Amino acid sequence: MTTSAPIRSAVPFAELTTLRLGGPAERLVRADSAEDVVEAVRAADLAGAPVLVLGGGSNLVVADAGVPGTTVEVASSGCSVHALPEGKALLTVAAGEDWDAVVRRALAEGLSGLECLSGIPGRAGAVPVQNVGAYGVEIAEVLVDVDLYDRRAGIVREHVPAAELGLVYRGSVLKGRDDAVVLRVRLALDVSPSSAPIRYAELAGALDLPLGERAPSAQVREAVLALRRGKGMVLDPADHDTWSAGSFFTNPVLLAAEADAVQHRADAREAGPPMPRYPAPDGQVKLSAAWLISRAGFDRGHAGPGGRVALSGRHSLALTNRGAGCTADLLALARQVRDGVRDTFGVELTPEPVLVGCRL
Repeated sequence: MTTSAPIRSAVPFAELTTLRLGGPAERLVRADSAEDVVEAVRAADLAGAPVLVLGGGSNLVVADAGVPGTTVEVASSGCSVHALPEGKALLTVAAGEDWDAVVRRALAEGLSGLECLSGIPGRAGAVPVQNVGAYGVEIAEVLVDVDLYDRRAGIVREHVPAAELGLVYRGSVLKGRDDAVVLRVRLALDVSPSSAPIRYAELAGALDLPLGERAPSAQVREAVLALRRGKGMVLDPADHDTWSAGSFFTNPVLLAAEADAVQHRADAREAGPPMPRYPAPDGQVKLSAAWLISRAGFDRGHAGPGGRVALSGRHSLALTNRGAGCTADLLALARQVRDGVRDTFGVELTPEPVLVGCRL
């Protein structure tokens, strides 16, 4: 493999992921520009080597055996703003930019629309792949298009419209595929000091506002960060409760009849708070994975093998490395939680992170 980007060998993924877990990358290439990303991936493809494209490592669970072949770390930088009609602006962001820094930049430029997505770890290139969302906002609402490197065709495809990405709840056609690499994202944001209307009850409560009202974007950002910190969802190297991949399971979306069956099972158990239900597209119902986990008997802080991994003490959806864990420990805990929820409620929880070289 030939590339101008520097190559390191046997770098532990424990140094590259927010879980601080995972074995070595056989070869690690840091790509500091979109051109470097394309060059490194193309060179590995021509050499017939396996390729893993790495961003901030915030949504990744890597096997203890590590990853063979070439891991390309997307570290490209660049962020620019251009005026659009009707009080909008186009924010163009390189895939390697830190996502929370992008949110800060948008607010500094007087742009709103991203404030509810504050504090989410990782890099910008992963945002459309996951259709990242939080506190009532999804990136699908502001995403215009992306630039991609098409590995099969060996070409860069510019301005691929968001409508072609199949954006759904916590996913897209890009998720789980390795034949397209995001190089840039473009977002249409409002030129306004005020946030988008607040849709999430917990956030509205923190702001002391009724649902649907607006607030200064900077104030919304601080409220979101405070809520995330309270759940251990803002990275802190000194706090093992934040050594996670964020929410490990997605909230299940079921047909109404299926949700009613879950409700019946819940009602037949010991008394407790009512089961949360949220409207979803096409008449479906979204349930709270955190509620299901807790009602299945897995309290916050529930420990896995040897206490080396555990559910966060602040958020039952986060599986955390307590400092001496390994990926096998984490997967064992995840299976215990998944199977417990299935046995109790008949609901199969789906992991949100990308699993590399391992499975549940």
